[in-house]
Amino acid sequence: MKNKIAAALLAFFFGGFGVHKFYLGENFGGILYLLFCWTFIPAILAFFDFLGLLLMSDQAFNAKFNPGVPYSALNGSRSAQDITVAMSQLKTLYDQGAITAEEYEEKRRKLLKEL
Repeated sequence: MKNKIAAALLAFFFGGFGVHKFYLGENFGGILYLLFCWTFIPAILAFFDFLGLLLMSDQAFNAKFNPGVPYSALNGSRSAQDITVAMSQLKTLYDQGAITAEEYEEKRRKLLKEL
């Protein structure tokens, strides 16, 4: 999963060589930046890439550079369906004897608090 701040910092410090382009999966652009780095044009373009990355919303960045990653995984929160699946897996572990009753109750309470 790509990080917006990391991409912006790479664009600022190493953008003249196209490092941020390689990081973001835009390999053709990275190669062009690398081929023409001696002209300093990629450095100027990288500064605008840096500004664009900083001004881009997190949602737009994730839609463009992290496709297929669910929003809940990026946001750090879980949906009710995810919690339900986790509860059923927890119950299965308890029934199999893999966790104690105390562990089961503690983890169940934590999951219920997330709802």
